[in-house]
Amino acid sequence: QVQLAESGGGLVRPGESVRLSCIFSGTIFNRYNVRWYRQAPERTREWVASIDRDQRTEYADSVLWRFAISRDNAKNTAYLQMNTLKPEDTAVYYCNIPALDLWGKGTLVTVSS
Repeated sequence: QVQLAESGGGLVRPGESVRLSCIFSGTIFNRYNVRWYRQAPERTREWVASIDRDQRTEYADSVLWRFAISRDNAKNTAYLQMNTLKPEDTAVYYCNIPALDLWGKGTLVTVSS
């Protein structure tokens, strides 16, 4: 069964950085667009960033210039580099391949002093 698995979350202080990874267990990863979403406590899930198969990227206004999405097709992996983290970035972060309606189980990022 094809799966996505996120990793890299944890507890960080405001202003620090963290990089999330999302590994795809299937094949032909390079054909798919990949998205990152997040869900904060008692909030609805929101889109964070996207990268298409041509490496074009898009970002939500709330993370623009602080987060960077990337991919390494040779490793079947997408990344979310998160810089200058704020307490409001605290959430469970999920990766998604919309073409397959495939979601990972998420990784928790907590930003707190």
